[in-house]
Amino acid sequence: MKPNFNKSVDGLIPVIIQDNNTNIILMLGYMNQQAYDKTQKEKYVTFFSRSKNRLWTKGEESKNFLNVNSILLDCDEDTLLIKVTPEGPACHTGADTCFNEKNRSANFLNELEKIISNRKDDPQNDSYTSSLFKKGINKIAQKVGEEAIELVIESKDDNKELFVNEAADLLYHYLILLRAKDISLKDVTTILEERNKR
Repeated sequence: MKPNFNKSVDGLIPVIIQDNNTNIILMLGYMNQQAYDKTQKEKYVTFFSRSKNRLWTKGEESKNFLNVNSILLDCDEDTLLIKVTPEGPACHTGADTCFNEKNRSANFLNELEKIISNRKDDPQNDSYTSSLFKKGINKIAQKVGEEAIELVIESKDDNKELFVNEAADLLYHYLILLRAKDISLKDVTTILEERNKR
C-alpha cells in the first residue's frame, strides 16, 4: 500500500509523528509525494511546509531531526503515522511536543531500561550500575539472588514500606541482569503475552 496523494487537498496528506519508544504523539505535519519520497530515502522526516511553501526537513536548522523507525499508512491510504526517534524536542518552542506534553513513557520501566543500558554502554565511574556491569555476570546474578531472598524475608512481615523497597531493589537488579544477557524487558513480556493466548 502507498499513500494516495490524489485523494488529498492540494496534494498534501496529514502525517502524525509518534515517538517510537514512548508512544507519545510529537507533532502533526503534511507531506506531498516529494516529501514522502525524501523521507523514505533519507530516513529523516521531511514535510511540505505550507508556510514556507517548500520541502522542509525537521531539524535542518535546529538539528532536532526525527529519525524514522517505521511508516504506517491508514486504511483510507490518506494519512501517515511515522514512528520516530527524535534528536531533541519536536516543537520549535523547545517543548518536547507541539502539544506541550512531556515526552516520557507512561511506563517508567522503559525509561529505566534505557538508563541501565546507557550505564553499560557508556560506563561512569560514580555509577553503581556501571560498577556491576564491570564486575561481570556472576556478581550481577548474585545480587539478583540476594535481593530475591530479601524480598521473600520481607514478605513474611507486615511492613509494607520495607517490602515495596525490596521489590524495587529486586526489579532493578533483574533489569540489570536482563541487559547483561542482552535481553530486553519486551522479550520477556512477549513470552508472557504468548502464554496468555493459550
